[in-house]
Amino acid sequence: MMASRIKWAGIAAVAIALAFSPLVLQQLGSLFWINVIAEIMIWSLLAASVNLLLGYVGLLSFGQALYFGFGMYGVAIGVSHFGLGLWPALFLGVFAASAMAAIAGAIAVRLTWHYFAIITVVFSLIFYFVAMSAKSITGGDDGLSFSTPVLWEAAGLSLTDRVTQFYFIYVVCFACFAGFALLVASPLGMRFAAVRDNEKRASLIGINVYLTRWIAFVIAGFLAGVGGALFALFGRYASASYMFYHVSGEAVVWSIVGGAGTLLGPFIGTALLILFREVVSGVWENYLIAVGALVILVVMFAPRGIVGIFNDLIERRESKDDRAAADIKSLAEMD
Repeated sequence: MMASRIKWAGIAAVAIALAFSPLVLQQLGSLFWINVIAEIMIWSLLAASVNLLLGYVGLLSFGQALYFGFGMYGVAIGVSHFGLGLWPALFLGVFAASAMAAIAGAIAVRLTWHYFAIITVVFSLIFYFVAMSAKSITGGDDGLSFSTPVLWEAAGLSLTDRVTQFYFIYVVCFACFAGFALLVASPLGMRFAAVRDNEKRASLIGINVYLTRWIAFVIAGFLAGVGGALFALFGRYASASYMFYHVSGEAVVWSIVGGAGTLLGPFIGTALLILFREVVSGVWENYLIAVGALVILVVMFAPRGIVGIFNDLIERRESKDDRAAADIKSLAEMD
């Protein structure tokens, strides 16, 4: 009970710190870091989509950038080609990503282990090359830029304002992570865990393993699609380069470094590596070497990730307290 309270207190602290960060940074004149934190929140959704499959279902995907790209291009094409407003374009991007995940997942989740990882890469590569060749629609190498749609015309809110944009991204990401928390605590989340731990036993107790994995795959595609749609609105730009599998690889690293199978792991891993990259890149041109070294150190000394370390410490402390309470109780009964 105490461990659960501490974990939720930590999650609440992170949410509150994020909510006040643009106000503090604005007072300090560090407007650049407001955009960096907004970008971290966006990329954490892509890492969360990897985390759902890897940490909760036991499937390693290197193709989540595909659904990120569909969400991104859904917004860009909706605004630039169809003249849609912000909300219709956002829904179009998320719907396109979810629909693509439903189609690809129907094939991919029939496989496991490295076969699953390979087919997700294949899907990502196919549509990457399609996007690169369809220049009249996607812009190919040059990408597709568009004007910023109005967020709420009656209130005069627009994403051109840095702080307004931050809070728009914050609210959407908060809703996604809150939904994620409810999902993993629900009966469906328990089915995910059962399939991850032992798919044969799960099938013996009546769980449809294929359907469970497919549902998880579609939800993961939805999360990646939301991230892609937000990224398009954030940069007013969409590019096929973000659909390449190396983007998925980065998301896998963020998820593992933060802690796969934990709620905040994707965000913590994304924040750690992006902030570290931004700081080191300002003083050393070969900053990627330092980023790689940091990842290696975390994997070596914290195989369960950053959040995993804190979870282990909390659970160890609670277990120690429980043993002490049991010893006191047994001594009292002896007296």
